[in-house]
Amino acid sequence: MGIGLAVLNRIASSPAIDKLGLRKATERAVYQGAKSGFQLAANANRTFKRVKGSGTPQRLGATQDSGLFDLTPTEDQQMMVDVIGEFADEVLRPGAEAAEKADDTSKEVLDQTSEFGLTLLNVPESLGGLSEERSVVTGVLVNEALAYGDMGQAVACLAPASVATAISLWGTDEQQQTYLPAFTGDDVPAAALAVAESRPLFDPFELQTTATATEGGYRLTGVKSAVVRGTEAELFVVAAALDGTPRLFVVESSTPGLTLAADPSMGLRAAGLTKLSLDGAVVPETALLGTADDYRECVRLSRLAWSALAVGTGRAVLDYTKEYVKTREAFGEPIAHRQAVAFMVANIAIELEGMRLVTLKAASRHEQGRDASREIALARKLAAEYGMKIGTDGVQLLGGHGFVKEHPVERWYRDLRAVGVLEGAVLV
Repeated sequence: MGIGLAVLNRIASSPAIDKLGLRKATERAVYQGAKSGFQLAANANRTFKRVKGSGTPQRLGATQDSGLFDLTPTEDQQMMVDVIGEFADEVLRPGAEAAEKADDTSKEVLDQTSEFGLTLLNVPESLGGLSEERSVVTGVLVNEALAYGDMGQAVACLAPASVATAISLWGTDEQQQTYLPAFTGDDVPAAALAVAESRPLFDPFELQTTATATEGGYRLTGVKSAVVRGTEAELFVVAAALDGTPRLFVVESSTPGLTLAADPSMGLRAAGLTKLSLDGAVVPETALLGTADDYRECVRLSRLAWSALAVGTGRAVLDYTKEYVKTREAFGEPIAHRQAVAFMVANIAIELEGMRLVTLKAASRHEQGRDASREIALARKLAAEYGMKIGTDGVQLLGGHGFVKEHPVERWYRDLRAVGVLEGAVLV
């Protein structure tokens, strides 16, 4: 099934795209996709109706491997990237300053990304999703396209999809039947993947948040930081150490012992980051999500998602600075004529190309069912190191303009700093 057309079909049926000025681009993409022959696919304190599992959980199948090393997006992937990229350019970027001032992403923007079907990309069709095949490459491309507009809002938009992905990949039949219907409906719940903790040199495999087995459940104790839109979230997937081994737990916002507070940050302000405190919060046995190996996989896929976000924001820096240095004049000529400036822009392009290639290679290997741990580690290393350098160089190229909010590079610089220190939050 063409995932891209399924997403576009959902968008085209939404009257809100007229308000956002995306009707023409959407209709063009749908027409081109139909012409190519793809098939169309047909709040706080929310109460999740618990459903007893009656069978084995539904899992997405592996994508067919052509055997060729080819990073060219498929036609349906390209259609998705084109429309989501235009949304990011025309909606996320113009609204980035207001979202940062509000420390939150507007409900209107979040509703539009729900119309795109972001929460459905990794949910099996049999459970209300868009496909029977899982594509990590598609997730990476979507993350990159959204971050090109604004990383903070992109993280806010992707947080519910990350929780849906975790439950789809590692949830039991009961967990899938209980929670996934909410993510496939019209009223998608705010949700967050909480892994990070606010302490120096945080290691996601050495958690201070603990889970203690009790009669009929688990008692969670600890503090998680950088929880996306936590004050509005209705469902959390929380990382905690059970008998010394990191595991994941599904925690509803109504759980006693759960409190939230603002967690002001240097960047990603539009993501509405909060601190989640668990003071002996008791969850049932059915809250345990996946295995210890699944937790390790969660951390890897999260790091891959952050790498893709860094690529998208880095591309925004490159495109903006290229135009700036060609139009900014000093001593009677554009500063782009200066060798030092030209070389700095060229280095940004080189570093960005390396980041993107390794990130896509990691996603491709994972999609083929091959071990991608090495490539994901490399992608994370490059994104953390060169993403930060690209942000710094972007500010430097604009000189005094790079330091003020009149230009977006200072915000991109602050957002890119998050890539090397945050864990969890997003998932592909």
